[in-house]
Amino acid sequence: MKYIYIIIFTLIYSCSGNKVSNYHGAKSLDHKFKQIYINVTNKNDLIKIIGPPSTISDFDQNKWFYFERLKTNQSLIKLGTQKIKKNNVLIVELNNNGILKNKTLLNLENMNDLKYLKKTTEKEFENKNIMYDVFSSLREKINAPSRNRKSK
Repeated sequence: MKYIYIIIFTLIYSCSGNKVSNYHGAKSLDHKFKQIYINVTNKNDLIKIIGPPSTISDFDQNKWFYFERLKTNQSLIKLGTQKIKKNNVLIVELNNNGILKNKTLLNLENMNDLKYLKKTTEKEFENKNIMYDVFSSLREKINAPSRNRKSK
């Protein structure tokens, strides 16, 4: 009985009260958002203040994206399910000279919950044409059991 108490005590003692947090991207974007100014800050200042962008737009090289995401474990009962505590996206648009033209900060309240449908699309065409008939009959002849027999 004494061993059971020791095992239970060590299990409880080793559990931490601190929640595990998982950071991804640039930290404290909301604070750094206040440090950059439109028509004043340039590309080099952005890299110095925030760092290199997480993503540069493929369509417009003057549009930079910075991401920040913080996930924490909900509770010991839910066993590993994580809750998004912080989700910030900073969108920075630069003009052709590299000066900041526009800045936008999207946070967790701006995030949309998307619901996906599980429906499948049914095809509305039929495979009843001459080419389909020719190839299907050819396939049947190739896969016929008499062709697959081994000769002795």
